[in-house]
Amino acid sequence: MSRAEAKAAAAKTFAGVKLPESLRNNMELFLRLLREVLTEYSPELRRDFDELLADLIAADERGVTSATGASEEDESFRNAYELTKGLTAEEQTMVTRALTAYFHLANLSEENYRVETLHDRERAASPEADVDESNALAVAYHRLIEEAGPEKAAELLGRLEFHPVFTAHPTEARRKAVEGKIRRIGKLLEERPRLGGSDLAENERHMLQEIDALLRTSPIALKKPTPVEEADTIIDIFDNTLFDMVPQVYRRFDDWVLGDDAGKVEPVCPAFFHPGSWIGSDRDGNPNVTAKVSREVAAKFFNHMVRTLAEKCFRVGRNLTLDATRTKPSDELVNLWNHQVEMSEKLTGRAELISESEPHRAVMLVMADRLKATVKRNSDTMYHSCEEFLADLRVVQRSLVEAGATRAAYGPVQTLIWQAESFGFHMVEMEFRQHSVVHSRALADIREHGRNGERGPLAPMTREVLDTFRALGAIQKRYGRKMARRYIISFTKSAQNVADVYELSRLAFAHPEDVPTIDVIPLFEQLEDLEGCVGVLDEMLQLPDVQRRLAQTGRKMEVMLGYSDSSKDAGPTTATLALHAAQERIANWAKKNSIDLVLMHGRGGAVGRGGGPANRAVLAQPKGSVNCFFKVTEQGEVIFARYGNPVLAQRHVESVAGATLLQSAPSVERTNTEMTEKYADLAKALYDASHERFIDLIHTPDFAPWFSTVTPLTEVGLLPIGSRPAKRGLGAKSLDDLRTIPWVFSWSQARINLAAWYGLGTACEKYGNLEGLQAAYREWPLFSTFIDNIEMSIAKTDARIARHYLALGDRDDLAKKVLDEMALTRKWTLAIVGDEWPLQHRHVLGQAVRVRNPYVDALSISQVRALTALREHEAELTAEERELYIKLILSTVAGVSAGLQNTG
Repeated sequence: MSRAEAKAAAAKTFAGVKLPESLRNNMELFLRLLREVLTEYSPELRRDFDELLADLIAADERGVTSATGASEEDESFRNAYELTKGLTAEEQTMVTRALTAYFHLANLSEENYRVETLHDRERAASPEADVDESNALAVAYHRLIEEAGPEKAAELLGRLEFHPVFTAHPTEARRKAVEGKIRRIGKLLEERPRLGGSDLAENERHMLQEIDALLRTSPIALKKPTPVEEADTIIDIFDNTLFDMVPQVYRRFDDWVLGDDAGKVEPVCPAFFHPGSWIGSDRDGNPNVTAKVSREVAAKFFNHMVRTLAEKCFRVGRNLTLDATRTKPSDELVNLWNHQVEMSEKLTGRAELISESEPHRAVMLVMADRLKATVKRNSDTMYHSCEEFLADLRVVQRSLVEAGATRAAYGPVQTLIWQAESFGFHMVEMEFRQHSVVHSRALADIREHGRNGERGPLAPMTREVLDTFRALGAIQKRYGRKMARRYIISFTKSAQNVADVYELSRLAFAHPEDVPTIDVIPLFEQLEDLEGCVGVLDEMLQLPDVQRRLAQTGRKMEVMLGYSDSSKDAGPTTATLALHAAQERIANWAKKNSIDLVLMHGRGGAVGRGGGPANRAVLAQPKGSVNCFFKVTEQGEVIFARYGNPVLAQRHVESVAGATLLQSAPSVERTNTEMTEKYADLAKALYDASHERFIDLIHTPDFAPWFSTVTPLTEVGLLPIGSRPAKRGLGAKSLDDLRTIPWVFSWSQARINLAAWYGLGTACEKYGNLEGLQAAYREWPLFSTFIDNIEMSIAKTDARIARHYLALGDRDDLAKKVLDEMALTRKWTLAIVGDEWPLQHRHVLGQAVRVRNPYVDALSISQVRALTALREHEAELTAEERELYIKLILSTVAGVSAGLQNTG
């Protein structure tokens, strides 16, 4: 096939889809290059790829415009199904790899388009405008000044904090080897607009080379990562994005507030970005996270962070070539230098040799060497805390200001100060988590056998619980309290669960002075826990340990809400409304008890786990529940989607920070409060009806085994994408013991997405008032955000494919419930939004999902065919054939994840 023919075939794929020109061009480019690689690999493979997609594109084009969606199989869909049926498992695996490769390339195209769009907005922004419309944080602050006045706005800005917590939850089905190739292709794509002639041809050759390697690389990792290896996820993001991006966010805000004075005067923007982590410290149901692992991960984060600061300090210092004659050092700086001389003549002698008559440079070079000594634990010259390092930095900054070198002081030195303030020496604040039942069992064991096993041996789990507190204490002593002081209790049922943690912490140490300082955080996640959370918090206030910690923190307290388990427990609609009501009650409780509240949101990427745009979620929260502090879990594909690209990461941080600040604006508080009250009856009706419908489904006899039959649940558990098991290890006899991630992940793989929407259609049908629902959608931020997320989820469902998955369970009653509710939810969601097909009003996103769907359909057909072979003909399969089908399923899981994106 000629290049012209390949280009024509690629363009045909996008006929009838209205994508922005640059996005369309890049997607066509990648499809053309992929087909070229497929032809070189095997003309037969390219033919199967083309024929399969041609049929599915035709089937999807007819289905997307119908009122009920592509709910019935037409001839084109049946042709695609039969074509797949005729391929061997090995042939299907290669088609799957090709489709998965294309999704990675399509994701790059969309990322590149979003970056281009942001750059265009920047170029269009007027320097003379009152506010930089391209900067969400500046827009929020401007509005806050208008509504609350400059003084109040400044006070709220001073409180601002965005605290993403990176977790190792296994929702990222993309292996590291594949990630590296994707990044290289992304860089080649960025370069193309600047190239021409032979340079452009060479760029394309490199692309073909990487795409060929991508096709030939198995999408499935060879082994599960260890928790220590999982820590590399954060380090990669830190190195590639966070370290340099975060101070740029602060600087951009200062550019708007201070104008021409930015970088010459004291900054306005506080260091509000403070990341956390569960990696290597979340042991809830993960036996691979031990006390030893937590110590290793803490050391890994600390050492990498301090080395990074040392390198940055050296670069900044090396460029401070300001001679003492024209930039006179302050007395304070001279004193600091003398202190450094007394500390180490070796270090100061080397610095002085390099920086004769350049005192600021000399001092900074010694500071960089002291940071290196901190990694090596050299007690003579090391820094004992980040605060000590920051104090030295500020001495340098003040000296430069006194000497008139303000651009150096508030430029590179300020950037380093912001980085140290944001990340400390710890990089991320580690948070420990364990199930409440584990604590109560450990205490019972200790009471029976003695703290040191004097009356009989302690259970291994009890010893590990005690070792965990010892590890936490050791981390605090060695790396500072900020690195590890939070301890979260999963499934908090009572204040006794909190008391248990404090007691275990004391029992782990022989001497009271060794007991670490911890903030014990209750996690409310199931429906009954959300409804009873205020009673538990009232009881907590009576605990002496809690009272003591409140006195130390200025009455600051953290409470965590679990979006995942509440959704699996009660259904998505009920969970959304219950979480909102719980936040409102907790906020009122905090105000009544003079508590400075921090709510932590345990969200995932999928809609069924609280996913969706974070900035809109913040703005929809009840009054008093944010208080300029937003803390949320980030995991899996969401980490790379939000923080993988520096430009998109900057946009995300500004957007969330702006929403966090704006949530305290009087108008936003008033809207959320008034609309929640106005639509209380509607919320109650939807809450009750959707809950009843959801409970009816999951309590149907033998629902759990049926679920694991009609979805790739078992096979998903075989994926080497995380160190954490799919079950909690406290007994896995029902859905109660299944983690929410595989629950949501498996439904999305089956193209049903049940965890995101089930029950909403019935609730709306029972409510019956479309005008009332439409009014709530227009006026109530919570409902608007929820419905938009449901529409996104519905856009990624497919009733034709769902039928094939559901047929595996041989339960017509359950299959009918699911399909009927899917159709009903689609009907009501589209009616509320006013769309004819899902995401119609989201012009770019809607069209992009439409382009993807046929490719996802092809993967889903291969997956369900392989599942059919395993479920219905397993006894007839040889061990080799069974292995081939499992390999095919795992490959399709990776592809569907890449195609649907927000899967876990």
